[in-house]
Amino acid sequence: MATSVRVRMERAEARRIERSAGGVVVRCLAGIWHALVIRDPYGNWSLPKGHIEGGESLRETAVREVEEETGIRPELVGPKIGTIDWTFQQGRETIHKFCTFFLMRSRVGEPVPQRAEGISECVWLPMQDAARRIPYTDTKEVVDRAGALIVEAGW
Repeated sequence: MATSVRVRMERAEARRIERSAGGVVVRCLAGIWHALVIRDPYGNWSLPKGHIEGGESLRETAVREVEEETGIRPELVGPKIGTIDWTFQQGRETIHKFCTFFLMRSRVGEPVPQRAEGISECVWLPMQDAARRIPYTDTKEVVDRAGALIVEAGW
């Protein structure tokens, strides 16, 4: 009897690690830096991101996901901004997810929400407005760090 209880506890505590990547895509409009934000499948404003596919690097994943979710292909991929992590339940499994973000620049093209990816909207917002609109504290911090990196990168 004690063995079956222990097995159930181990299953309940089992964690799966997932890695993903995304981008803070920026564009200077009328002298003000804007970030591209999306309305995700949960109805929240966020940044384009997604899972790594077959042997991709984090950087390659980030570029692909930005293009898949927004239709924008960044012309320049800058430095890594940082990695955030969170934990969530999926059925009985606890998933610990890590997402690495890169600074990206796009000067041309208008975003088109890719509904097949679950994206209902994508818009350019001034950096501060973008950070305010995103409900996730760690993602807001990524946008704030991106603003500082724009200056460092000399964009």
